[in-house]
Amino acid sequence: MNYESARAFADSWGLVFTVLLFLGLVGWTFRKGASRDHDAAANMIFRDDDNG
Repeated sequence: MNYESARAFADSWGLVFTVLLFLGLVGWTFRKGASRDHDAAANMIFRDDDNG
């Protein structure tokens, strides 16, 4: 495998992988039930913990 074929492979399949990764992350963010996790993360700093 020379540089040109490696570059062509990375250009084509790298783009496909990146698009699928992006769509997966967006889907994970807006999945059903995610708002509960987002609300918990947003209010985490307001919880009273006895850390001293």
